[in-house]
Amino acid sequence: MWFKHLHLYRLHDAPELDAASLETALGEQAFRPLGGSEARRLGWSAPAGRAGTQLLHELQGQRLMTALRQERILPASVVREEVEERSEAIEISEGRKLRRQEKLAIKEQVYEELLPRAFVRSQKVDLWWDSRRQLIAVNASSRKRAEELLDLLRETLGSLKVTPLASQTLPMRAMTTWLGDPGSRPADLVLGDQVELKAKGDDGVLRARQVDLDSDEIQQLLESGRQASKLALSIEGRLSFVLHDDLAIKALRFDDALIDEASQADDGDDALVRLETDFILMTQALAENIERLIEWLGGEAGTAGDARSA
Repeated sequence: MWFKHLHLYRLHDAPELDAASLETALGEQAFRPLGGSEARRLGWSAPAGRAGTQLLHELQGQRLMTALRQERILPASVVREEVEERSEAIEISEGRKLRRQEKLAIKEQVYEELLPRAFVRSQKVDLWWDSRRQLIAVNASSRKRAEELLDLLRETLGSLKVTPLASQTLPMRAMTTWLGDPGSRPADLVLGDQVELKAKGDDGVLRARQVDLDSDEIQQLLESGRQASKLALSIEGRLSFVLHDDLAIKALRFDDALIDEASQADDGDDALVRLETDFILMTQALAENIERLIEWLGGEAGTAGDARSA
């Protein structure tokens, strides 16, 4: 249940929906297994998996939804080899070279024939909707997957106006400052042991793991003009993460004390109670510390006038 990544979005003019209405709307876009000729499908699934059928869990204004994504894996190399074999056989039998359009037609035919036999990969993606703060967070490893889920939510609700959460101070500028000047770091903010440094020219990207970020070597790289595009950070007693220059939060880990608090809660061996207990403890910690992070970055940027349809 505990999120590993966060892509954060600000909601604008959010639709007024109670839990029952939202559950019904989600049901209309519920996941259905892939048909034989479909390459991919995305739909809403129960966050609790086999332990429950609810598509929405809402507690204290915090909403949890899960999308299930399925796609057929058909390697391009397999298609290419089959196309080459069929093309060669035709060219030999007819004594001529095939035109480009003919090869494209063969490729489409091969794809249609092989797709139903391709392996199916399934992936669950969780979404947290903080209806009190008008914030959405998607637990996805990439921005592309997060945007895909927002498209599904927009289709489910009819409309959805969001913008990626942004700060007044660019994360790259703040991370570079924190890295180079220990005195600039907020009291509860601690550097981790990994960083990604970008150069302004063509010198590429330098990645360092398990290193002392206050070392002379790192300081020399900063002095040469490199800037921090990713930085491992922790907020004492709460969580640790890697902050990216687009304000994405990756490799999220919660403090042992919070995990222990969740594990000690009495759930009566009920999987749904366990899910909801973990969820509310997680969102409380995340909401508080996202606000602190944005404050450290100079406050939130943008206005409702900048909203776009997801």
